[in-house]
This record gives sequence, structure tokens and C-alpha cells, in this order.
Amino acid sequence: MTSPEIAGLLARLLDPGQNAETPSEFLGRQFDLGLAWVHFRAGDGGIGGSSALQQTVERAIVAAGSPVAFHGNPLGVGMVAPTIHDHGTQYQCQRLLRPLFTGEEVWCQLFSEPGAGSDLASVATSAVRAPDGSWVVNGAKVWTSYAHKAAWGLLLARTDPDQPKHKGLTMFLVEMSAPGVEIRPLYQMTGDAEFNEVFLNDVVVQDRHRLGAVGDGWRVVLTTLLNERVAIGGQVPARGEGLIGHLMQAWQDAQSEGSTRPELLDELMKLWIRAEALRLFNAHSAATRDDASGPGPEGWISKLSDAELNLELTSLALDVLGPAGLLKPDGYPLARSSRSPFDYAGVQNAFLRARANPIEGGTSEIARNVIGERLLRLPGEPRVDKDVAWSQVPRG
Repeated sequence: MTSPEIAGLLARLLDPGQNAETPSEFLGRQFDLGLAWVHFRAGDGGIGGSSALQQTVERAIVAAGSPVAFHGNPLGVGMVAPTIHDHGTQYQCQRLLRPLFTGEEVWCQLFSEPGAGSDLASVATSAVRAPDGSWVVNGAKVWTSYAHKAAWGLLLARTDPDQPKHKGLTMFLVEMSAPGVEIRPLYQMTGDAEFNEVFLNDVVVQDRHRLGAVGDGWRVVLTTLLNERVAIGGQVPARGEGLIGHLMQAWQDAQSEGSTRPELLDELMKLWIRAEALRLFNAHSAATRDDASGPGPEGWISKLSDAELNLELTSLALDVLGPAGLLKPDGYPLARSSRSPFDYAGVQNAFLRARANPIEGGTSEIARNVIGERLLRLPGEPRVDKDVAWSQVPRG
């Protein structure tokens, strides 16, 4: 598949005669043309091309002002879909990928638990096989984005507690409307409740919704996690867009009001350079990625850099605002937010929300460990429980 062929498919997708269609209809046509994930198999939203061509597709869609699937279902499009594509059955791919991409079925990740966050392999949620071949799931998950909107959840559960922690795990696809699934909001310091606690009480999951082999959950979850780093920190916006664009706009507004602080200009330009360097790094990574092996640990560089850059960008933005930056105009509503997660909703809200960036999707401390061990080949940290049965490891 070449760039001219992609251009032909884009011309069909962006035909002005289709303007009256709904976002779901547009995204359905994008999927059917193989432009959802161009490197996926034909029929599963792709055309078997190079993932480097996806940037061409996405830039054209954004320039045309057309719907972007990632904005409506970021976990599904960026993380769950590659996992289903790489490890799922034909039934799972055909049943799940298209409504995932169109946004008709939103997805969440049921990974982190109260006792298993950075050490994800320590999850305690259990899945026990029933006599009829189905699985009965019990446990609790936490910090689950989109659980309150999701039709499906990607669940990591322990199926063999007598194996070492990485070997006794299995991945499942769980319907969030199933009996026994309870979802409670978690409120952030912004006043929003983006995250959730999810309790699973005797939830029945059919074996056809097991993703990958029994006991192979850690290999499956690595696909999700590597794609998650890219989805969070590896985006390639147009130059000057995103948080750096909001900071530049705040600076220009302050200039027009005659309240610019010249002493901040040097820091502003340093951050602009860092934002541009990260954008170019992500563009290079996307263009040179090996589709056969998928994203590698270099995605941690993007995720770490993006998280720390966002902290500094939003902090400087408050300084640019001056005293007005101390007040949050929309208050702290303690409610579910109706706005898109890609709507920064003002400098003050962005400042508060960015404090979560070094934690969510893998902490910055874990990122540095991965970069040190897998990219720089430094000695790993001691792991005394690596070969011990999970059931024998002391827990608080």
C-alpha cells in the first residue's frame, strides 16, 4: 500500500457529498475503507499497510474537520484494539473492532487494583473456571477511566494463584453491564470524576470472551501497555498545538492586555523547544516503528517526557496569568464531566489535571526503571518474588 493509494482512499472517505452523515457513520466508513488502523488486517479496520501511513490519514481527517475516533474512545482505539487484533479470535475481531472504532461501544481497562498499581503483575482479582466452562470473576479495580461510559472492559485476572505472579494471569473481555459489576465514581481535585472504582462480584464471563491462552495474560497485557505509552505520550499534533499552544495563547492574551512578564519569556521559549523536540521524536518513532513487533520500550521515553513537560507547561501558564491563576473559574463541581478529555477547560483546570500525568498509565519512576533496564541495559532492580508462587508472597 503506497501513499497514492492512501490518497485515493482518503478522497473517498472525505467526499464532500457525505457531509450529512453522523460521526458514527463517518467512522464506520473509515473502518470499512481500512483507514482505522492501516497496519491491521483487511477486514479488521486495516489494509495490511505500514503504520507510518496512519499519520497521513489522521492529518487529513483533522484538516477536514472530520470526527476523530481516538477522541471518543481513547482507551479502546489506542490500547484495546491492538490487543484484540494481535491476540483475539476471528469472532472477537469481527464482533468488537468496528463498534469500538465508531464509538458505539466505549472501552475501559480493568487493570490497577488497590494492592496492585505499579506492580501490575500482583493483581488479586480472581477468575475461577465453572463446570460449564465459563469463568466467575471476583475482585476490585481502581482508577478505571471511562468505566461509567464503557460497554466493555479489558480485564486482567489471576487464574492460577499457585504460579509465580507473571505466569498465573489471564486476560478477559468483560461486559460492563453484566450482573455483579458495580461502578463508583472517584473525584479528583479538579472536581471531576473521570476515574472509577469497579467491583466485580461473581461476574460470569463466557470462555469465548477470554483473550489469549489461559495463563498467558502477562504476554497479552504487554501489548496493551506498550500501546498505552504511545497513546498517552506519543501523539504527533501539528506544530504548536496541544498544551504548548494553550500556553502560547495565554502569553499572547497577556501581551494584548499589557501584563506580560518579560522575565518569563526565556522559560517559555525553552518549553516550546522541548515540546517541538518531543513532537519530532514521536513523529520519527511512528515513521520507523516495526509493525511486526509493535511499539517498543521507547514509548516510555515519550510518556515520561510528555508527563513532565505538561507539569512545567501548566505551571508556567499559571505564572503568565498572574493573580487570576489562583482562582478556578468553574469551581469544583464534584460531578461527572461532560467535556472531552482533550478539552483543557482553562489553564487552572489543566494545571490541576496535569498533576496526574506522572502517575496514570505507568508512573514516571517505573518509566525510568524501564528505560534504564530495557534501553540502556543497566542492571535490573532486585525482584525477590519473581519465581515464588503468588499465593506464597506476603501481602499487607
